[in-house]
Amino acid sequence: MKRMLSLAGLSLAAATCLMAEEAQLGTVEVEETGTTSVVKDVAGDEVRSADLADALYKLDPNVQLVRRSGIANDIIVRGMRKDNINVLIDGGKLYGGCPNRMDPPISHVLSNNVDNIVIKEGPYDVEHFGTLTGLVEVNTLKPSKTPKGEIDLNAGSWNYYKLGARFSGGSDRIRLMVGGSTESSGQYEDGDGRTLADQVADYAKAYPKPNPFNPGSPSGQKWLKVQGQQYAPGSYDMKAYEKKTGMVKLFADVTENQELRLSYTVNQSDDVMYPNTPMDAKEDNSNLFNTQYIVRDLGTWSKKLEMTFYNSWVYHPMGTYFRRSAKKAVIENVMNSRIYGGTVKNSLDLYGGTLTAGIDASKREWSGEYRKNGAYWGESIDHADTDDLGIFAEYAKTIDAFDLDAGLRYDWSSVESDMADTPTNDYDYASAHIFGTYHLDDTTRLFGGVGTASRVPDGKELYFRKNPKMGGRLVGNPNLDKTTNLQFDLGLEKELFESAMVRLKGFYSHLDDFIFYNKTKLTYENRDATLYGLSMDGTYALSDTVYFDGGIAWLYGKKEDPLTGQSDRDMPNILPLKANLGANWDFDETGTMRLAMVAAGGWNRYDGDNGEQRLPGYAVFNFKMKKDFLNHYEVTLGVDNIFDKTYVATNTYADMTLVTGGEPMLLNEPGRYIYGNLTWHF
Repeated sequence: MKRMLSLAGLSLAAATCLMAEEAQLGTVEVEETGTTSVVKDVAGDEVRSADLADALYKLDPNVQLVRRSGIANDIIVRGMRKDNINVLIDGGKLYGGCPNRMDPPISHVLSNNVDNIVIKEGPYDVEHFGTLTGLVEVNTLKPSKTPKGEIDLNAGSWNYYKLGARFSGGSDRIRLMVGGSTESSGQYEDGDGRTLADQVADYAKAYPKPNPFNPGSPSGQKWLKVQGQQYAPGSYDMKAYEKKTGMVKLFADVTENQELRLSYTVNQSDDVMYPNTPMDAKEDNSNLFNTQYIVRDLGTWSKKLEMTFYNSWVYHPMGTYFRRSAKKAVIENVMNSRIYGGTVKNSLDLYGGTLTAGIDASKREWSGEYRKNGAYWGESIDHADTDDLGIFAEYAKTIDAFDLDAGLRYDWSSVESDMADTPTNDYDYASAHIFGTYHLDDTTRLFGGVGTASRVPDGKELYFRKNPKMGGRLVGNPNLDKTTNLQFDLGLEKELFESAMVRLKGFYSHLDDFIFYNKTKLTYENRDATLYGLSMDGTYALSDTVYFDGGIAWLYGKKEDPLTGQSDRDMPNILPLKANLGANWDFDETGTMRLAMVAAGGWNRYDGDNGEQRLPGYAVFNFKMKKDFLNHYEVTLGVDNIFDKTYVATNTYADMTLVTGGEPMLLNEPGRYIYGNLTWHF
C-alpha cells in the first residue's frame, strides 16, 4: 500500500515532535504518538479554497467549525476556541483585530502555503505563552535548493476563482521561495438555494414583530435593528470576498552549523461578508514577519541553540457599509492588533535525554475605535496591552520501553488599558506537565499525562465597550481572573494484523475561573467548569490500493454553577458528537479517489441562556479525485455536500455580536459545491 491514512487524512499523533533530532538543516523527523495529530501535505491535498478552518473541520472529528462567512472561519478544538487554544504560524503569533472573531489567527494563512499542521491537544506545551487547552502549529512550505515552481488554477461553484503561483530555488548556501495568490467568490448557496443575503433577509422576515402600539419598546428597537441588518438592494448580490496574499522566505546557511531563516507573509481581503453579524469587513489586512537563527553543536552544553523573533500586525475596519441601516448612517469599528516577541532556547544532552530550556517574551497591543459616517465616535478597546515574560524547561528521555516528556514554565504577565479608572492586571503563575508513552510491544502503546496551564483575559474580555449609540456601556470586566486548566489524558494505540490501527483517547479537564459571556448581565465573568470527552480513530487497509480511515469524538461540558441571573449550566460551543469517515482508492500509480463523510449528532445540550439553540444532526458526503499527468500536471476534481443538504454546523453563542448588539442568526453551511483545480509543476 502506498500509504496509510490515519484519522480522516491525519497522521497518527506525534507528542514528541519537538524532541526529535533533525537529520539535516530544514528536515524535521516527527515521531507519532499520544494526543498530537499532524495534518500533512495540506498545500497538496486541500485545494478547495484558502480556508484552513474549513479544511480542518472536514479532516478531524475533534475540530469543530465556527462558520462566519465564505472564508476566514474559526475552529474549536475539543470544545475550546479563541484564546483558550494557541495558534502559531511558523512559530510566530498573530491575533486578529476583530472582537467578533471575524478574522481569527488561522484565517491569515492560506491552505496552499501550508506544509503541515500540528494539533497538540491538552496543556502539554511549555514553550509558548497561553497554551491553556491546546496548540495548533501551522508550518508553511520551506524553500528548496533545486529550482522548481508551480502555478495553480482553481474554479468552483458560485463563481469561485483562484490563481496562485510559487517559485523556489537557490544553492547549497541560500534558498529562496516567493509565492502569491488571488481569489474571489460569489455568495455561496445553502441546500435550499439561498445566498448569504437571502438567509439574512429570511431571518429578518421571520423575526417576531413588536407590539404596533408600542414601537419604542425594547422589543421594537430590537426588531428595527434586525431589519436594518439586511443587505441593501445595491449590495444584495455582491461578492462574498476578494483575497490576495504573498509570501517570501529566505533560508541561508551562514556556516556549516548555523542557519538564518527569514519569512514575510502578507494577506489582504476586501469586502468580506459576515451575514450572521450586523457588520461586514471592508478590509482584513495582516502582515507577519518571522526570523529564526539556529546554531548547532556548540559543544557539551549546546546541541542546538535557537533564537526567534516575530512581529505581526492586523488592520480590520468593519462596518454597516452594505446593510440597510447604512441609509441612516454608516457605523464602523476600526480595529488594530499587533503582537511582537521572541524566544531563545537551548537544547543539550543530559543523562541520556534531551533538556530544552529558554525564555519567551511578547507584547500584544489591541485598540479599536467607533466611527459614524467616518467621524470619530469613541473607543471600543482603548489600547489594551498584554505583556508576558516566561521561562521554561522541558526534558525528554526514553527509558527502555517508556518515553517520558516533562515540562515546567513560569510566567509574569500584565494587562493594562488607557481607559480611565481601570487597574493594571498582573498575573504570575506556573504551568507544568508530565506525559508518557509505554510500548507494551511492537504493536501496542499506552499513553497518558497530566498537565496544568493558564491563560490571562484578553483586551476584549477586560475592556471592551459598547457602541456609544448603546450608551458606551462597558462589556468587558476589568476584574476577571486568569483561567487555569488541570487536565488528565489517557489513551491506547494498537496495530492490528499489519493492516489496521486503532487509537482510543479520553480526557478530563477542570477549568478554574473559565471566562464566560453572560448575556443576561451583558458582561464577562469567571466560573469553574468541567469538560471531558472520548474519541476513537483508526485506519484499515483492505488491500494495497483500498483503505479506510475515520474517527468519532464525544464531548460534555458543564459549569460548576450558573452565571449570575441564569440557570443553564451547559458550556457553550460543545458539539456533543462528531464523526469523520473516509474510503480511499489508489486506482493507479498517479491517481487517487476519496469518498468522505462528515457527520454530527444533534445539540441536545446547549447554553440557551446565552443564545445557543437546539440544532439537528447531519451527515454530509464529499468526493475528490486527483490524477497526475506527464509528471508535471495535477488535476483535482471534487464535490462537497454531494446531496445538497441544508444543515447548520455553528451555534449562536451571544458573544459573536458584541460590536453593535445585534441578534445572532443561524447560518446554514454551503450546499453542493463543485470544484476543479489544475496545478502545473515545473
